[in-house]
Amino acid sequence: MRTHVQDDDGDERDGRPAGRRPLRLRPFGLRARLVLAFLLVAAVGCGTTAALTYRAARSAVLEQTQDTAVTAFRQQVETLTTRLPIEPATLRGELLRIAKHGKPHPWRVYAEYGTLRVSSTDRPESTVLTPELRARARALGATHGSFQRVVKAGRPYLTIAVPALFPEDDGYPAARPTGLVLYAVMELGAEEANIEAMVLAARDGAVPALAIALIPALLAARGVLRPVRELRLAARSMGRGRLDTRIHAKGSDELADLARTFNASAAQLERSVAELRSAETKARRFASDVSHELRTPLAGMLAVTEVLDEDAAALDSDTARAVRLISNETGKLAALVEDLMEISRFDARAAELHTDEVDVAEAVRKTLEKRRWTGPDQDSAEVITELADGLRARLDPRRFDVVVANLVGNALKHGAPPVTVRVYEDGGLLVTEVADRGPGIPEDVLPHVFDRFYKGDPARSRSSGSGLGLAITRENVLLHGGEVVAADRPGGGAVFTVRIPL
Repeated sequence: MRTHVQDDDGDERDGRPAGRRPLRLRPFGLRARLVLAFLLVAAVGCGTTAALTYRAARSAVLEQTQDTAVTAFRQQVETLTTRLPIEPATLRGELLRIAKHGKPHPWRVYAEYGTLRVSSTDRPESTVLTPELRARARALGATHGSFQRVVKAGRPYLTIAVPALFPEDDGYPAARPTGLVLYAVMELGAEEANIEAMVLAARDGAVPALAIALIPALLAARGVLRPVRELRLAARSMGRGRLDTRIHAKGSDELADLARTFNASAAQLERSVAELRSAETKARRFASDVSHELRTPLAGMLAVTEVLDEDAAALDSDTARAVRLISNETGKLAALVEDLMEISRFDARAAELHTDEVDVAEAVRKTLEKRRWTGPDQDSAEVITELADGLRARLDPRRFDVVVANLVGNALKHGAPPVTVRVYEDGGLLVTEVADRGPGIPEDVLPHVFDRFYKGDPARSRSSGSGLGLAITRENVLLHGGEVVAADRPGGGAVFTVRIPL
């Protein structure tokens, strides 16, 4: 049965029915970045268009206003009838007349001739006129005048300077400046207000445009991320063990190619895992079957070797040596078969805990006494105990006995006595430490001490144990929900620490 992972519009997800999920934006997710990029492009486009439109409109408005004002003022200056020498009263009358014809807005007109200052207002001079404008108007040979836009106290103005000229019919071939310069000052408040209105209109139009652009941005992000979401859900489903998960591949774009590649990889992975599982199952069954079949003949062989061991003293030396060798190897083979059967039960997940309330110190003492590792004198014993009396925990007594026995036996076999066994409570955990006085564990061996049949010394082809003791220890500890670790002691020797929840 294939499990197809579909998008929000599909009918199933991870093999279960799925409804429509609401649109969800993660702060830094791919969907959010796509939407933000789309909106950024839209904002840049709106901003660029608004800026260019504003610039063009502003230039057009100001240029039209200033061209109208400059042309009108020049025409009024040409009608000036004042002759040299200048009479201030007459000149003021001319300035008032010119000011009345100001367009497109009223003018304030000023005149300067040497040190003479006359204006159409109560003040003879204007603070808006700049030295640059005066310098251009009084420049040698200046006949056409000039203008300048000025902002004074936050208010915009257009200032115009036009020199008064002698008429051409005075016997001169061209008009000449008389030295009299007329200035017009006109406020541009209306134009600035119009320009501000255009800016506000552009801004007010950009905000709805961006809001509208959000809709196609979300639709585009949804279309782009739908295959990505399917791929994410499919990968999550496969991570949970659903190797038959596939993605609907539609279209011919890059994302569709990615979906097809994923499906092909998933199919190949499913086949490979199925083959590995089949091979592993066969191997476990083979080891279990072989171990089971060996138990019966081994039981008979052990019985025979026990009888031979009892009569070995009556045999000649070579025969006795052979009998004892057969008896020893038969015992090793029987232990290996028992360990293989125990490991096969763990692999088949058939191992079960039968827990009971246990006095931990008493359980450790029984384990050591059963194997004759302790005696009445602690100082001369191979194993020294430091046990917290009265400490009780819920354990499987048989499996805890195996854990302690395997760790102590390993310490005696590969370390050096005396071996110290400590039992205490630490933060709600039952801690059991087994330390020896041997050379310790090499750093390259530490990560593998709990592996099955691992040999720290490759040159050692055989050992007195089955090579499964520490692996069985770890499985029993894990079955209790605990952990076991191996390390080297600072003063020398190895220490194995078991932590099991109380």
